[in-house]
Amino acid sequence: MDQGLTYEFRAMASPCRLRIDGVAARDASAARAAESAAAEVARIERKYSRYRPDSILSRINAAAGSAAPVPIDEETAQLLRFAAQLHDASEGLFDISSGVLRRAWDFRAGRLPTPDAVRAVLPLVGWQRVRLADGHVALPEAGMEIDLGGIGKEYAADRAATVLREAGFDHGYVNLGGDIRLLGPMRDGRPWLLGIAHPRRPGALAAELLLSDGALATSGDYERYIDHGGRRYCHILDPFTGWPAQGWQSVSVVAPACVAAGALATIAMLLGSGGPAFLRAQGVSHVLVDAHGELTRWCADEEPAAAPSPA
Repeated sequence: MDQGLTYEFRAMASPCRLRIDGVAARDASAARAAESAAAEVARIERKYSRYRPDSILSRINAAAGSAAPVPIDEETAQLLRFAAQLHDASEGLFDISSGVLRRAWDFRAGRLPTPDAVRAVLPLVGWQRVRLADGHVALPEAGMEIDLGGIGKEYAADRAATVLREAGFDHGYVNLGGDIRLLGPMRDGRPWLLGIAHPRRPGALAAELLLSDGALATSGDYERYIDHGGRRYCHILDPFTGWPAQGWQSVSVVAPACVAAGALATIAMLLGSGGPAFLRAQGVSHVLVDAHGELTRWCADEEPAAAPSPA
């Protein structure tokens, strides 16, 4: 009986798993495909990590404020154009230049920044000021940065799934730290049972979904946060105020591509009470856990609308 092949590795500070269903556990071609998919994730991490001085993002950020724009390849231009779409669709809430706010917020230390510290960084936030054209990008002010942390892991999940499909495998999934892209249903046609982590009970599930295709991504206040004065301050920061999103413990979105699911979940977190209406307008199924721990599900009546995607 075929057991399927499971390939586990670590990337982007997350545990990762690739599953190819309907093959022998030691199938050589499946193992090579899994290794290639994991290598693709590693390539994307090297290329877009802000922690690596040789990454394209580090080169762009280092040139902030200079007269010369930085040349970029088509893959990078495509991702930045996608980020621009998200910025427009969210009326500026999804802003890949807002990562600079981490200069004020130190979630590892667990201390709240002063309002003055946040205000001091805010002038460096603003995707609308970034110049992107003709295969070049420029950040107009020294100290500005862009960071693909909001879509990078999800994009890597989509790319890994593409590698597996191009190798001839269309039953399985890619799971990068909870961001999931499906190749297709199980070999026997059954959907996959996917769990959504409970935002307050480690190891427990808030909900389970049956999916055969598409992607599932979750944004929440439970991975990096500061508890202070009975209030939780999460790492999802509003680019207009510099302060964390409030209102939802977690937002999980089902979309055709993981990069769309993750971005839409983050936008809904930032929108607060406006999040559900925004997601319904996008035509994507979602699961919400509010500030009191109450869970709400909304299922699209038909095939989800074409959410924006860089692919």
